[in-house]
Amino acid sequence: MHLFDIIAVLVALASVFSWLNYKFLRLPAAIGLMLGALIMSIVLISLGPLAGGVHEQVKLLLHSVDFNQTLLHGMLSFLLFAGALHVNLDDLAEQRWTIGILATASVIGATVMVGFGSWWLFNVAGLHLPLMACLVFGALISPTDPIAVLGILKSAGAPKTLETKITGESLFNDGVAVVVFLVLLQLPPGGGDLAVVGDALKLFAVEALGGVFYGLVLGGVAYWMLKEADDYTVEVLITLAVTTAGYDLAERLHISAPIAIVVAGLLIGNHGRA
Repeated sequence: MHLFDIIAVLVALASVFSWLNYKFLRLPAAIGLMLGALIMSIVLISLGPLAGGVHEQVKLLLHSVDFNQTLLHGMLSFLLFAGALHVNLDDLAEQRWTIGILATASVIGATVMVGFGSWWLFNVAGLHLPLMACLVFGALISPTDPIAVLGILKSAGAPKTLETKITGESLFNDGVAVVVFLVLLQLPPGGGDLAVVGDALKLFAVEALGGVFYGLVLGGVAYWMLKEADDYTVEVLITLAVTTAGYDLAERLHISAPIAIVVAGLLIGNHGRA
């Protein structure tokens, strides 16, 4: 299938699931959409040959999608930028220490705990996987996805400080987790000597700090351009350029593109919008 065919199918299914959720389930939009996708997947798997070739078509559709390229080099920049635009920088600054610890030390700690825990469980089950592979797995699943949680918190009337902590942590933990993942990939399967570990830590610093600095520059340039223009079409094109060209350039510079986009989004969303 062509790219346009894939986009058309996904958008059509998403619209149907969203409508059904709005009319009948009344769940938060993200949860309702995910539930609809899960139910449809179970139905297709259960029907199997009875689905009249639909099962095979779905398999071909999924195999034609490169999820690494689609998510990390496509959707992620838009999701992070959109989330950062609506975060109040003053509220974020008040909770900066909590958010900083949750987005860094907690992500690294969760990676280590999941990595060693899964390594131990796999060995107990007779699956002798390298420890480094288990740590990479830990880096993959450590960052949290707050969309469903935030929907519940808003409906429950949770304190604003709690919402700010969860939102702020979610914005930065993706970038930190990507950096941790890349660092772990640089290490040999057996671990590595002090020189290798030192190089990995240097890579972590360059990726993370470089992403922050680049994001400030990118967001500052975009903010200046937005301030000089008073036309919504120009403003939309500038923000699209930040999320696409800005993200791509960060990757080519070998710095953390997710962290850069979050920083740029925070700057534009607070100062640029005013």
